[in-house]
Amino acid sequence: MIVVDTNVLAYLYLPGERTAQAEALLQSEPEWAAPVLWRSEFRNILAGFIRRQSITFDQACALQLEAESLLAGAEFEVDSRAVLELVRDSNCSAYDCEFVALAMTLDTKLVTADKQVLQAFPSRTLALSTA
Repeated sequence: MIVVDTNVLAYLYLPGERTAQAEALLQSEPEWAAPVLWRSEFRNILAGFIRRQSITFDQACALQLEAESLLAGAEFEVDSRAVLELVRDSNCSAYDCEFVALAMTLDTKLVTADKQVLQAFPSRTLALSTA
């Protein structure tokens, strides 16, 4: 099992330059986990696509359901103190630190394309491009 950040999910479901990398990751490591926060972040990404008229409302709803299905049983609450400790020790947002905290709790890696997170937590993260 690996932890993936919301952008990795977005790359999987919203075609773009990193979609092939996300698809390859899912093929090689099909057990993905994320903090519950991913739902709100993903909905926000979908909202941007709806507003730019890149996808329809119905498509957004279908993508949300598909992503929820992928992560069913693998969504976790994270310890606030652990998140805040990571915030204290880095320049990353609390949102990003939730994903790192979950990876630490599950004793696994966080796969991300976020350079700041990769730099701040090199022992706990893997770049999507190399995962």
